[in-house]
Amino acid sequence: MRKSVKFSTIDGTVAAPASKSIVQRVIAMALLAEGTSRFGNVTLCDDSQAAIEIARALGAEIELTERNLTLKGGFKPRKKVLDCGESGLCSRLFAAVAALSPQELILTGRPALCRRPADMIPEPLQKLGARCESDNGHLPLKISGPLKGGKVKIDGSVSSQFLTGLLIALPVVAADSEISVDNLKSKPYIDLTIEILEKFGIHIENYNYCRFIIPGSQKYQATEFNVEGDFSGAAFLLTAGALRGRITVTGLNPKSQQADRAILELLQQCGARVEVSPDEISVTQSELQAFTCDANHYPDLFPPLVALAAGCEGVSQIAGVERLLYKESDRAAVLKTEFGKLGIDISIEGETMLIKGGKIQGGLTEAHNDHRIAMALAIAGLCSEKPVVIAGAECVTKSYPTFFDDLKSVGGNIDE
Repeated sequence: MRKSVKFSTIDGTVAAPASKSIVQRVIAMALLAEGTSRFGNVTLCDDSQAAIEIARALGAEIELTERNLTLKGGFKPRKKVLDCGESGLCSRLFAAVAALSPQELILTGRPALCRRPADMIPEPLQKLGARCESDNGHLPLKISGPLKGGKVKIDGSVSSQFLTGLLIALPVVAADSEISVDNLKSKPYIDLTIEILEKFGIHIENYNYCRFIIPGSQKYQATEFNVEGDFSGAAFLLTAGALRGRITVTGLNPKSQQADRAILELLQQCGARVEVSPDEISVTQSELQAFTCDANHYPDLFPPLVALAAGCEGVSQIAGVERLLYKESDRAAVLKTEFGKLGIDISIEGETMLIKGGKIQGGLTEAHNDHRIAMALAIAGLCSEKPVVIAGAECVTKSYPTFFDDLKSVGGNIDE
């Protein structure tokens, strides 16, 4: 599917989609809980749907009505093969959860996911008492447990997602556990995991993100709450307001533990007017200047930040390029190539991306099956007199199925 986006004036209000980071976590936690958990304000994307199907395969009973998700827990695997689709979080999170089962389970996914590294998973699971075999460091993973707890050391330089999986799985084993972590990235996502665990009655001790103590024999308690809006998806909408008018996004928690909440500070840094209230966040266009940031702990903001930088006066610098290699695409290379087609000069010096603001020229671009690339190109199109045509735009369903409809509802000039 192609989408054509051209010069637009943005003005309106949009409800943020539900945070898929939170939805996937609560599905895994509710699976391990006794009783029925209920979650409001749930919107589904491909990644969240994958988590639901895995939880069902592992014994959960799940109902989704309108925006409400009901999940009756009970870890009793019914299927051997767990399909993670294209969700990296599902593969790393449910690898640890699957290791609670004495029977062999196989985690697999679509080809794009199977190309992403999984070599950080087998050794820690083995040291914790499970068996885990990878396909030369990639999915599929063959896993059987049960986990026994104990001490283990992991590398957090590629992703924090496997650590999240261990923090979810280990509380229910009999023995206490201790996880030592080297070079942890995306620390806010670990804060988010621990915050949600507390809602389920689970206690974790975090010692400066280097050591985590997990008491064993804990029990998950069924719970109820509304899922907050997704800053990762909303970042594109907020950037659209900063570049081409004014937008209000509802459903976001300004005090959220989501890493991508950093977009608010960065929009202010470059000169956009940001108004924050408990119920909504508004961003208004202003004269924008180049900005500098370190995106190591929020790498998913790279695509909207590149679109933002394209509309700023001067050269913006974003550190953390190494975090982009193993996403849905090689995002650093793809951003450089696709924004280059639009006339924006991007260079990479070491681990820093430099984006020179300029005039968007329009043209044919490719999403590379990467939802965040497609959305970033769409935001660039709002600033272009000639259409920015995005081939493969349907990939936004991975995280934000209604993105183009929402952007159109606030003035986005978008055609098929």
